[in-house]
Amino acid sequence: MTKERTESEAVTPPTESINGAINRKAQRDSLWKRFQRTRLLVLLMVPGLAYFLVFHYGAFIANAVAFKEYVPFDGLWASPWVGTENFSRMFGDPEFWHATWNTLFIALLQLVFFFPAPLALALLLHSLSSDLLRRFTQSVIYLPHFLSWVVVVALFQQVLGDTGLLNATLSDAGLHTVDIIGNPDAYKPLVVLEVIWKDAGWGTIIFLAALMQVNEQLYEAAAIDGAGPWRRFWHVTLPSIRPIVILLLIMRLGDILSVGFEQMLLQRQSVGPEAGEVLDTFVFWQGIVGGDTGYAAAAGLFKGVVGAALVFTANRVAHRLGEQGVYK
Repeated sequence: MTKERTESEAVTPPTESINGAINRKAQRDSLWKRFQRTRLLVLLMVPGLAYFLVFHYGAFIANAVAFKEYVPFDGLWASPWVGTENFSRMFGDPEFWHATWNTLFIALLQLVFFFPAPLALALLLHSLSSDLLRRFTQSVIYLPHFLSWVVVVALFQQVLGDTGLLNATLSDAGLHTVDIIGNPDAYKPLVVLEVIWKDAGWGTIIFLAALMQVNEQLYEAAAIDGAGPWRRFWHVTLPSIRPIVILLLIMRLGDILSVGFEQMLLQRQSVGPEAGEVLDTFVFWQGIVGGDTGYAAAAGLFKGVVGAALVFTANRVAHRLGEQGVYK
């Protein structure tokens, strides 16, 4: 009897194994069924996924250029290996550090003045009682985002340039004219103002979507308790949209050393490289114009490493403060 029971147990798998196999098969079937239901959406996702795989993840291999004396005719692998020589040159180059300082200063100004602008604009739009007026205003403030930087810079030059509308008005009134576009001291605040004018309206989309998810009953309860508009904003609105604000802030920190290549390149000549050189234009002049590709790639890799470190650090700090962050 004992022998038969032992043989039966050896032949018959445990109940847990059977249940596990059934669960795995059910999961596979469920995954396949979900794919069948959403196959059109998956197909629509393929081009975007291919773009990121090729131009973002696949491009990682080109970072090897930063460790080589790259010769285009020899190719990536045949170019001589120089190790960290490009980085040593870069860290000892005063022009690189000057471009880095300009980039950080402009990024700080954008973080202080541009980042809150879409939130403030979204709050104003959300407070409008007329849906028609809100939609019309949204359509108007979205439009500058679709203009190229060539058009935006040309508009600002026509208004604030040496012979622009502002100086023409001042001259007609017998007042002293000012050249804001060509003034190196006014350059950094000017580029931040251009970014706000162009992209603040577009940035309201995410904040408006977050504001739409706030429970209206919370506002009603706060009003019943005697909370005014400011206290409702501080105790209801901000806590409700705080995860979105922190998420966007972390993502902005990852891109903090990219302050707009086209915008800076178009205005660099008017103020000179002393005020207008940033890391993006530094890489362009060193790599594309100067032909020192390995040196330019080292500067670009430095920018990417700093951005990644800021994202990891900010995300860790967000978790310590009890926020969700970008990833777990």
